[in-house]
Amino acid sequence: MFSSSIRELLCLRQLYRAIISGQRCKAQVGLRTYCRPAPLLTASPTRALIDELITVEGCFLTPNSPITVRARMHSEDGDLWESLAYYYTDGRGTVNLNRDSSIGGSYVGCEPMGLFWSLQAAPGEREGLRLRKRDVETPYLVDLSVLQGHISSCDGAGGQGMRAEQEVAAVKVERWYMSPGVRRVEIRQNGVVGTLFMPPGPGPFPGVLDLWGMGGGLVEYRSALFASHGLASFALAYFDHKDIPGPAKRVNVKDSYFKTAFEILQNHPQICSDRVAVVGLSFGVYLTLKIATQLSVNPSCIICINGPLGSFNKSFNENGVSGTFDEHQEYWSYDEHNNVSFREMSSPKNIPPENFVKIENLNCPLLYILGEDDLSCAAVENADEIEKRLRAVGKSHLFNCVSYPGAGHLIEPPYTPNARASLWTTRPTKLITLWGGNLAQHAVAQEDSWKRILGFLDLYLRQSD
Repeated sequence: MFSSSIRELLCLRQLYRAIISGQRCKAQVGLRTYCRPAPLLTASPTRALIDELITVEGCFLTPNSPITVRARMHSEDGDLWESLAYYYTDGRGTVNLNRDSSIGGSYVGCEPMGLFWSLQAAPGEREGLRLRKRDVETPYLVDLSVLQGHISSCDGAGGQGMRAEQEVAAVKVERWYMSPGVRRVEIRQNGVVGTLFMPPGPGPFPGVLDLWGMGGGLVEYRSALFASHGLASFALAYFDHKDIPGPAKRVNVKDSYFKTAFEILQNHPQICSDRVAVVGLSFGVYLTLKIATQLSVNPSCIICINGPLGSFNKSFNENGVSGTFDEHQEYWSYDEHNNVSFREMSSPKNIPPENFVKIENLNCPLLYILGEDDLSCAAVENADEIEKRLRAVGKSHLFNCVSYPGAGHLIEPPYTPNARASLWTTRPTKLITLWGGNLAQHAVAQEDSWKRILGFLDLYLRQSD
């Protein structure tokens, strides 16, 4: 009996040494088998909204060892996006991205969602990519994995250098813009083109008219996310869409188009007619300001993200806009890589005086989100001009501005990667445009501004009487 206990203790000591040294082993102690569990990577939740925090944790890893945590996904066009972060496991062989700091890779510091907002096109992919969701009824599928050591994405050709045998644990997560129960309804009514997203339930709901910039088409993902937060949202197309007739690359709609769109949303039987907001980014800011001040509608509040107070081309009227975006190229500027910036086109000093919105007519609260590194719009100067003009008519109390150092033009929902530059057009020649934004600072801006946007909408669409 005594000698059996000695053998058991010796086996346990051997097992302990093997575990501490990171080796997998089995040791027989009597009739029992001791086996070190395989490494495990978990994500919670594995199915989340795009703005929802995901906790990523690894365990049963080699203690006090260097590891790489990697995220990989394919865009809807099939391009590979990836991010890498370098960590050290603790004495128990665990790593927790909510607790631990990355010492290198795509980001540094304690960044629980860093793997997601730091995603960039993998080496060897096409130039000028920007990650944008077209089909909001499907998720982004992101593969997370742990690899032994600190591994570079350039350790092989075409971004495939991290060999399969280096991967020790993995988990897949789904990231959605559209939560279960949200309804997507195509709108083709009275000449208006868009998509309405309705939250689950009978309503009535507050409403949001959602406007983007001169990239054209119909951008739905922000509206889908608004609806996932209980706001009916109408994503509106107004430029370069196949269902809007007229010459290409021109705005072929009139002022009445935007008024009709607002009224479609306002008059919907499941929407509170007196609780409708307008949100715009880039040129959508100009449209948002014009809707609120000159089209005889009364939004409860408006939100403007990095956009101008006026239009360089002739203002909208019953004949649409004269000219195209490509005119007045004397105000375009280029960096050392021949990438173009449109910033000076929106500078108040260059906009014809008659083309400014009549901001003095504003009668609702305005939240202006500002990226100080915006290379596409003179956002700082436009925010200053708006504040100056409102102060002159005693309405400065309506203006709320939040400014973000290091943030660029494309301030979007949080935990999504920023594109500092991306492809603008391929005709007649390939042209990459500058948006601005430093990756980590831009991520801070997106996370903070989204909370402020939802809070602003909640205040003026739900709480105000």
